[in-house]
Amino acid sequence: MSVTRAIAEANTNIALVKYWGKRDKQLNLPAVGSLSLTLEGLSTRTEVRFDSTLAADALTLNGDTAMGEPLRRISKFLDLVRMRAALSARAQVVSANNFPTAAGLASSASAFAALALAATRAAGLELTGAELSVLARRGSGSAARSIFGGFVHLHRGVRDDGDDCYAEEVGGATEWGVRLVVGVTSEGQKETLSTDGMQHTAETSPYYAQWIATSEPDLAAARKAVAARDLEALGVVTERSCLTMHASAMAARPAVVYFLGATIDGYRAVQTMRKGGLPAWFTCDAGPHVKVLTDAEHAEEISQKLAAVPGVLRTRVCVPGKGARLVEEQS
Repeated sequence: MSVTRAIAEANTNIALVKYWGKRDKQLNLPAVGSLSLTLEGLSTRTEVRFDSTLAADALTLNGDTAMGEPLRRISKFLDLVRMRAALSARAQVVSANNFPTAAGLASSASAFAALALAATRAAGLELTGAELSVLARRGSGSAARSIFGGFVHLHRGVRDDGDDCYAEEVGGATEWGVRLVVGVTSEGQKETLSTDGMQHTAETSPYYAQWIATSEPDLAAARKAVAARDLEALGVVTERSCLTMHASAMAARPAVVYFLGATIDGYRAVQTMRKGGLPAWFTCDAGPHVKVLTDAEHAEEISQKLAAVPGVLRTRVCVPGKGARLVEEQS
């Protein structure tokens, strides 16, 4: 009997300049580049154990045995690792998030980043950060960014094989003192998964082409703002990218709407805060939760104001987080 095992952790990330749509569905290649902020405290811990006595892959997710599509998706990803490592053994995967799954908090990002690191190490592979990013992207586009910490740029790439579509850490998030305040507006899973929502938007929205056209200029503006440590400039492009993405989704036929009433009220509250002199800029991923980009000095005040918005269940101030890391390995 041969058993190899590894445990890894990865944090989720929130895109400031959004990724929405794919140029190649099979290879999970994004239609546009993106810029994100990895967040401390919202993480996935994943154990992968390759065992030659197992007849099939098995998945335990947040304490429950998972079957169907979640298991199929994990097995498909593990096949990529097995092919690379010339390995045939099936695997037992045990994974848990410390925040809601499939609810608009980018759980797939941390999940596949942690899986990529744990699975490759359990299979005896040692990949570079860029190689891990390319692999993680095959599971989830946003997972490519969670391999790294702080501000992260995911390159769109131009190659058909996707080898130039990888993420890299931009740096400066910790020293700069940026914060992201998260306002949770729902405990349940979102009705439309991100993959389904972006595909439907690309196929039916008359605004999708305009969304694509705005993305590269927004990405360039965000990179410039990060380099200059200009929070206001970064906040403006963050809010703009978010609203443009959601506008394209809402224009799909039928519409893809992730916002709840509390999301809109949260956005209005952010506008009011900014008019009152607070450095606060709204963003929201493919889900209903309100996120506010700000600085360390004003984060707690903004968190309190956001918590007072009807429909916001709780808030959390997030600091920039680390990239994926190995917790344990055993052969």
